[in-house]
Formats: sequence, structure tokens, C-alpha cells
Amino acid sequence: MNANLYAVLSSRFPKDARAPCMILPDGRAWTYADVDQASARIAHLLVALGLKPGDRVAAQVEKTPEALVLYLATLRAGMVFLPLNPAYQRHEIDYFLKDAEPGLFVCRPQNRALADELALQAGVPHVLVLDDAGQGSLIEAATPFADDFASVPRKGDDLAAILYTSGTTGRSKGAMLSHRNLAHNATVLHAYWQFKSGDVLLHMLPIFHVHGLFIACHCALLNGSAMLFEPKFDARRAVKLLPQATVFMGVPTYYVRLLGEPDFTRAVCGQVRLFVSGSAPLLRETFEEFRERVGHTILERYGMTEGGMFSSNPYAGERRGGTVGFPLPGMQIRVTDAAGQSLPNGEVGQILVKGENVFMGYWRMPDKTKEEFTAEGFFKTGDMGRFDADGYLSIVGRSKDLIISGGLNVYPKEIEEVIDALPGVAESAVIGLPHPDFGEAVQAVVVRRKDAAGAALSESAIIQALKGELANFKIPKRVFLVDDLPRNTMGKVQKNLLRDQFS
Repeated sequence: MNANLYAVLSSRFPKDARAPCMILPDGRAWTYADVDQASARIAHLLVALGLKPGDRVAAQVEKTPEALVLYLATLRAGMVFLPLNPAYQRHEIDYFLKDAEPGLFVCRPQNRALADELALQAGVPHVLVLDDAGQGSLIEAATPFADDFASVPRKGDDLAAILYTSGTTGRSKGAMLSHRNLAHNATVLHAYWQFKSGDVLLHMLPIFHVHGLFIACHCALLNGSAMLFEPKFDARRAVKLLPQATVFMGVPTYYVRLLGEPDFTRAVCGQVRLFVSGSAPLLRETFEEFRERVGHTILERYGMTEGGMFSSNPYAGERRGGTVGFPLPGMQIRVTDAAGQSLPNGEVGQILVKGENVFMGYWRMPDKTKEEFTAEGFFKTGDMGRFDADGYLSIVGRSKDLIISGGLNVYPKEIEEVIDALPGVAESAVIGLPHPDFGEAVQAVVVRRKDAAGAALSESAIIQALKGELANFKIPKRVFLVDDLPRNTMGKVQKNLLRDQFS
């Protein structure tokens, strides 16, 4: 049997290929036949460019049907997809291209000059363009090819995607996800969340990370469902479209903003059977207010880039606010002490996970991979949590200083390195502080050098200098200028004290 993820997904496409797959804001629809044929043409193009199975395809483009089709085409051709946030700037793109060495980089037209420059430096042989309307040299080059393509045979442990993530030290790490990892998680979630005939997914998530690309799209594609495929989240637009949907997936920020819409009522949600929240902790107040307002209990789940979803509140049973539910079928989750011994219910410890969906390791980082897995094959998530007496898992914090802002991961070390390189900066510490909309907001605490350049530093100047280097969601909302940073006896900066001081 071909374990190629596209073969798995397409085996569940509707028998009538004219059924809608993506319904666009202007009312146009991409049918399942359209998706199959367009992905075939792009798969042929990838082969014609000389890419081989296992080669990487990097894409830094906006959310369009063509962007999703590019991902599916990469799978079909047996290649490895590397989605990049469109907000990434030179500093980040340069690293990803040099580290992953893709055979093709697909970019937006406004970034073509930068893409050509960085691709040349990184030895990337091909650069093509896909614009925000789904047009460009990628589509033009693919148009002449045949609209059928036999998916390249893949084994379950063959690589399907690399998604970059990081701890709080060092540079980003490429999490390697296999065809089996992704297929297993998709089929488990499809069953656990009880997808059924006639379901329609309101898709407002970005498709450059796990939540929007894998969790949402895979569930819909496995179900042969239509997606109301919106370019981004807009609360007013969501209120208008929810009456046509049965499933909605979002980050906590989306639910906060929906509650801010006066027209968001029980009647609007009359057809919806499931609201799912993830990518960041959902505040208990939001959970309760949502239930009181529209009569729906949000289903919160837990996962990360390194394996998709690990746990979920039940579909049919009690969804307990402040928890992320039970281990998904096939998943083992342990809460342990520092020595790796399992702790009794109620005690907080480090969360370890093991299952078919847990990633293969970090791209070209065998030592780091070995460090992050136990001898028994459990992955150390870096999160701290506890099980209650009924087996519900709660996430209580992170052992690392990862910041999650609006559902997006922000890694302080990366920002600190850029700030520290600015003239007049002696050192910096980046922290996350509570924010009513984003969950956490990025803040920087900066020590000035005792010279003219240091004296000239200001909050606005630092923020402005970062804007050309880092994605907008990583730019600090505030910069606090101080004389020194608090340290412990080992010389380590005590970020907990900084969070207390500036919150």
C-alpha cells in the first residue's frame, strides 16, 4: 500500500468529484476535481524542474487555494513541504533556505528580488512566484502539464514536511514530519471529533503552520468536506459565514474577538456542531462567556509542531474548561518529575508524549533529537502539566521561555540576538506578558551601553530597527530601557523577576 499522504487523503475524496472543496469569499468554488487536477499539474512541474523525491519545496506565500494545492502537489511528487510564514523577513528566510536547502522556493512577487538574492547565496536552483490572487510564474509554468499524476510511492516513515520551531536557545529547528505522522493524526482527529457527511468547515486559519494546514485541512479533506476558505480571520466576516458552517477551528484570540461582536448570537451558531480552540491556552473566562453567550462549549485540545495533536477534550463527554482533555487514541502522555518518574494525579511535572504522530526528529540535528527523547522513545515537550483525578490534562506553564502570541510561537533568543546586535545595546531579555487579546505580548528589556550610541537609544528607535529584520508578530510591543538585568548566582537572567516587574 502507498503510504503517501496524498494517496491517503484522496482515497476519501467524494465519489462525485464535482463536490466543492474550497468555497472562496467571492462565491467561486474549487471542486475536488479541480484540486486533483491542479495538484497533478504542479507535481509534473516539480519533476520537470529536476526535483527528486525527498527534495524540499519551500513556500512563503499568502493563503490561497493555489497555495494549498502546492502543498498537495509536493506530497504527490514524494517531496518535502516547507511552509514559511509570509511575515518572515531577510534574517529568517536566509537561515531557512541555507538550512533546508530546498530545490524550489515559491515566494510572493513583491519579495522576488530578495528571494533571488537569498536563493543564490543558499544554492537554491529555482525560484517561482505565487501572488496573493493565486497567480504567478508557478501557475503559468504548471499550466501546460497533464492533469493526472500517479502519486509517488512513499513509505510511512518517509519525510513529508519540515516545520521550523525552536526552544528559547539557539536557532530554529526543523521538525521532520513523516507521511505516517501526518496521516495517523488526521485519521485519529477525524474520528475523535466525529466528522460526518455534510460537514462544512469555516477555515480562517493561516496555512503556514500545523493548526491551519494539517489539523483543519486534513480533517476536511479526509471527510470530503467543503471548506469556506477565507484568506484570514475577520470576526464580522465569521459572524456572517457561521450560519453556513458546522465546524470552526481557531486560536483563543478568535474567540475573544467573536465575543466582541454584538451580532454574535445563538442564532448565528445554530448549524455549528463543533468549535475547536488550540495553539495557545484558552482563558477560563473566555470559555465560560462563550458557553453562556451562544450555548456552545469550546473543545480545547493540546499539541505542537512536533507531532500535531496529543490530547483533546471529548466530543461527546464533558469538555472541562482549563484542561486539554485526554490523550488521543494511540497516544501515551506522562507527567513526570525531573528524573522521568511518573507523578500521581494532581502533581505538576514535565509532559512527555509518545505515539505514531510524534515527529521523527530535528532536521540535521541528531544530537538535539537524541537529547529531546527519552530512552523509551517519549518526546520531552518542554511543557509542564498535571492530570486531575478524572484523567483530564491541564497545561500549567512551560519549562522554557516560549511566548505564544495570538497562537504563534515566539522564541525570545532569536529576538534577543537581533536586538543585541544593534548599536548601543549591551544586552537584552525578551519576555511575554499577559495581553487580553493575544494571550501574551512580546516585550523587550534592554540594557544600554555606557557610550554615545547607548545614550541615543530609545524605545521607538529599537522597534523601528527590528521591523526590517523580524516578522511583525515578533516585534516587541514595548521596550523597557534599564541599567541592568536581574541574575541568579549562576549568572542566568531571571526572567520571572522581569515579568513580575513589568506586568
